[in-house]
Amino acid sequence: MKIVILDGYTLNPGDLDWSILAEFGHYKVYNRTTPAQTIKRSKDADIILTNKTVLSHDTINQLPKLKYIGVLATGYNVVDIKTAREKNVTVTNIPAYGTPSVTQMVFAHLLNFTQHVAQHAQDVRRKKWCRSKDFCYWDHPLTELAGLTMGIVGFGRIGQAVSRVALAFDMHVLAFDTTPHVNIPDKVKFADL
Repeated sequence: MKIVILDGYTLNPGDLDWSILAEFGHYKVYNRTTPAQTIKRSKDADIILTNKTVLSHDTINQLPKLKYIGVLATGYNVVDIKTAREKNVTVTNIPAYGTPSVTQMVFAHLLNFTQHVAQHAQDVRRKKWCRSKDFCYWDHPLTELAGLTMGIVGFGRIGQAVSRVALAFDMHVLAFDTTPHVNIPDKVKFADL
C-alpha cells in the first residue's frame, strides 16, 4: 500500500514522527505540494493525507488507485466530497485535534488585546518601567475580562472549549450556531447573529 502525505509540514514542522505509517505500507512525506505537483506525487497512492492541499474533482478523477483521503485538520473543504463518494474513496478528518491549542490561542490574543502584553514587554525592555515616576507602569488602559461579554460564532468542540475558559474568567457568553446543541452550560446564552 502506498501512502502519500502531501503537506506534512503544516501538521508536523519536525516535532512528530511519521514512521509509524510504515506499519501500513510505504509512505512518502512532502513538506509542501503545489497544485501542479499534486497529481504527479499522488498518482500511485492508495492513501493520501493532506492538510491544506486541495483534492479537486479533476485531481481525484486522475488517481485510479486512491481508496482513502485523510484530512489532517478539523474541516474537509479541501476535498471534493461528491467526487470522492462517486469514486468510492473514503474521506475522514480529525474534528478534535486542535481544540486545546485553538482555545489557548483565542485567549492569548484576547489577553494581548486587553492587557497589551506584547507592547508592555517591549516597553520594559526599553526601560520605560525603570524610568517611570510611578511604581506601576502602563501606557495603555488594562481591561479586565470579568463581566465582559464574549460572542462565540460556532458552538462545536472549539466554541464550547472557549466558552468554558471564558466562564472561568467570569465572562458572560453569547453563542450562535446553526446546529442545535444539548448539555449547554447554564451560563451560556444562545443568540442570533
